[in-house]
Amino acid sequence: MKCVLLLATTTGYQTRMFAEAAAALGVEIVYATDRCDHLDDPWRDGAIPVRFHEEWRSVDVILKALESRPVSGVLVVGDRPTVLAAHVTRLLGLAGHPPEAAAAARDKRLSRERLRAAGLPVPEFFAVPAVINPATILSRVVFPVVVKPTVLSGSRGVIRADDALSFVTAFDRVRRLLASTEVRELQDADLDVIQVESYIPGEEYALEGLLEHGELRTLAIFDKPDPLEGPFFEESIYVTPSRADAGRQRQIREVVARAATAIGLQHGPIHAECRVSARGVYVLEVAARPIGGLCAKALRFVKPGEASIGLEQLLLRLALGEPVGEWQREAAASAVMMIPIPRSGVFRGVTGVAEATAMAGIDDVLITAKPDQHLIALPEGASYLGFIFAHALTPEAAERAVRDAHACLRVTIDPRLEVVRQ
Repeated sequence: MKCVLLLATTTGYQTRMFAEAAAALGVEIVYATDRCDHLDDPWRDGAIPVRFHEEWRSVDVILKALESRPVSGVLVVGDRPTVLAAHVTRLLGLAGHPPEAAAAARDKRLSRERLRAAGLPVPEFFAVPAVINPATILSRVVFPVVVKPTVLSGSRGVIRADDALSFVTAFDRVRRLLASTEVRELQDADLDVIQVESYIPGEEYALEGLLEHGELRTLAIFDKPDPLEGPFFEESIYVTPSRADAGRQRQIREVVARAATAIGLQHGPIHAECRVSARGVYVLEVAARPIGGLCAKALRFVKPGEASIGLEQLLLRLALGEPVGEWQREAAASAVMMIPIPRSGVFRGVTGVAEATAMAGIDDVLITAKPDQHLIALPEGASYLGFIFAHALTPEAAERAVRDAHACLRVTIDPRLEVVRQ
């Protein structure tokens, strides 16, 4: 039985989907997850226990474990394990993204520097220590700007500021986020850095693709129909195929390919975020990983004479060295809504799921939040209430379906009562 190494967090949404795809292919998955190595397999998944912030120690642990379980490929879920996965891939002699490129891809400052050096359009930006007084750098700021951490993902901690007061407020808010216990536990070397960059107006798109030995193959371009203008930038709906004209889509593909080359990415899945303004296509990021969360369920691929497959199976085939060029995205339009958290508090439940699921075009409504879970809204939060998936004949109909389904949901979130010690 062929074997693939999958690096992921212990609670990642996609691990179960990869397990199902591997079972369909008759492939074994060996997990390497960020968990305590003093507990005896708490998740009952046989995972290799690693720490993403201890890269070389974790590399040694993985390579030792794989001596008895050789693998044919390496895959990764989420941003944090990408650099560790790249080191392991290189040392195993397998095709993948170089570690230096994976590190640059997940660092907003490094990726901006590489894109600018390659002559690609980037917003004006500078990075400063989080401890500084933001009022002392106002002379460097030309409004509007975006304040953000350099290493967190998923729009977490990203805030727009239009004047001096909102800038100081945003900077302080990002600084508090970086000082929080949850974020400090990541132990990232750049958690004390805040980036300030010019706000780029325009429409936003995402590109899901594969790099095959440096050549980009676009799997899908997603429209983001909701305006992402701030002050926070919570993504909600992805729709594909894109309704952008052929010229704009060609520009997006070409600039993302150049950006991936500039960062140094080479082989494997990529997920890119772009803004298209009157001045051109701005690549906001090119991540060395596939699309996150359960959003991959919006992608299905077909090949003559074969049953349709999901993105996870396509990536497993690529990791095993199989040719995947004949697999194409299905003809139908699809949409996914990442159900936003309307406010922070204690999640009590949601009603209307059955009604939402019965709406025309809806494939599934998945509520991933758990009762009594403390939910945190953006910009501090890092999760969603759940996901809504739809298929339709047109992108417009798919988008309408997830919006109509969302309107059926009634969410109860109670305020969180803080314990005051006397």
